[in-house]
Amino acid sequence: MRKFIVLNDPARWNFEVPDVEVLSAREYLLSDQLAEVKKARIFNLCHPYKYDSMAYYVSLLGEARGHKVIPNVMTIQDLKASGIVRVVSDELDELIDATLKTNESTQIEFNIYFGRALLTDNARLARELYALFQVPLMQARFARSKRTNRWELRGLKPLSLADIPSEDRDRVQNLAREYFGKKRHGGLKKDRFIYDLAILSNPEEKAPPSDALALNKFVEAAESQGFSVEFISRLDYGRVAEFDALFIRETTAVNHHTYRFARRAQADGIVVIDDPDSILKCTNKVYLAELLQRARVGTPKTLILHAQNLAEVNGELGFPCVLKLPDSSFSQGVVKVENEEELKSVVPGMLAKSDLIVAQAFTPTDFDWRIGVLDNQPLYACRYFMAPNHWQIYNWQDPADWWGDTQTLPVGDVPTSVLETALKACRIIGDGLYGVDLKEVNGQPLVIEVNDNPSVDSGCEDKVMHDELYRAIMRSFRRRIESKRSESRER
Repeated sequence: MRKFIVLNDPARWNFEVPDVEVLSAREYLLSDQLAEVKKARIFNLCHPYKYDSMAYYVSLLGEARGHKVIPNVMTIQDLKASGIVRVVSDELDELIDATLKTNESTQIEFNIYFGRALLTDNARLARELYALFQVPLMQARFARSKRTNRWELRGLKPLSLADIPSEDRDRVQNLAREYFGKKRHGGLKKDRFIYDLAILSNPEEKAPPSDALALNKFVEAAESQGFSVEFISRLDYGRVAEFDALFIRETTAVNHHTYRFARRAQADGIVVIDDPDSILKCTNKVYLAELLQRARVGTPKTLILHAQNLAEVNGELGFPCVLKLPDSSFSQGVVKVENEEELKSVVPGMLAKSDLIVAQAFTPTDFDWRIGVLDNQPLYACRYFMAPNHWQIYNWQDPADWWGDTQTLPVGDVPTSVLETALKACRIIGDGLYGVDLKEVNGQPLVIEVNDNPSVDSGCEDKVMHDELYRAIMRSFRRRIESKRSESRER
């Protein structure tokens, strides 16, 4: 991939950086030859980035040409939006205050050069801000709140080369060499790779949706479909636009970086699983319960519980019953109450976290069905048995024996009614990768939930299809990319 630094005036670039071509904005925008370059990364150091300026058009037309542009147009627009800056400040408030709390002034600003701060104390905060706003040269401004006495982010401003103080230039030279010398894939990309796939994962997660071996199998499957693969983390938010597809293999939530990654990918026209709409619909159990009810999908008897209707639980559901926090996952945030006394004991703590919670009739079975669905077609089928001496699949109170056995079956061996109900539930969500949990009671399938980020672990969900399971998911990614590009050409 060729690398280009684009400036208003290339004569102002006085840093020695190998293997990078330096161009003027006019050269980049007007050159038919450059427009035809298939693989290019554009570092737009023009200034200012205001709408309709040369700097703006470098990013705008660069994206139209299929080049990887830093910053992209979305980042340029986000920098201007005070609301976005406030959201970022809220997300990083603990880090901001911890970084700056010993400073006795009321306002602070520091420069971020190529994702790095010159002061070690500010290093992590600089990296986090660059991950959210991938701008090579920018200044962050902070102020201490008079109301809370805590530090807050007040603004981010792009810088020009002329804004770099002379005393910083030697150190910025080193940062520039490091920054422009990065090779995302640890080496030159092989010709057989057509597309770039990012897999968002968290190695520290206690119960991730895929184990390490499964992730490696995803890489092998992706490479067989022409993808070059890179694992990314929450710090790589600003790099999403560098890829053709994003696969989220970290437990998702709406109020979480996984949702922001999905939303950013969707806005950039990048194929993403899980898509943000699926995350929104599946991760909030109150929302999902309403969707399933309106679509007349069979579920255990359900009541949306709030502070004023506790008295209805006994008459509507009876005891025991199951209470669920809206954003619970992997059986966490889910409790069974045996009687009204336990209900009154447990509910206040749950309502302190959410104004609404889901209550369902307790429906005991030896196992839950999990039907994996992709592109509105059944992909795999498992029986998840309850953890030993427990009523759930997971028993977080017993780390020695914390989950039950699994049995993976050919899809053709699953009762037709179970498959049809799973597919009906998925159609109201979308066409992504889902795991539908159902109970079968007297031959009637009841949907417990639809998971937007289903488990795919080695030796479990892949036990019937083996490596073909991973290849099927990667073929879907490729079809989606090629369909999107075909539609773009036809417009």
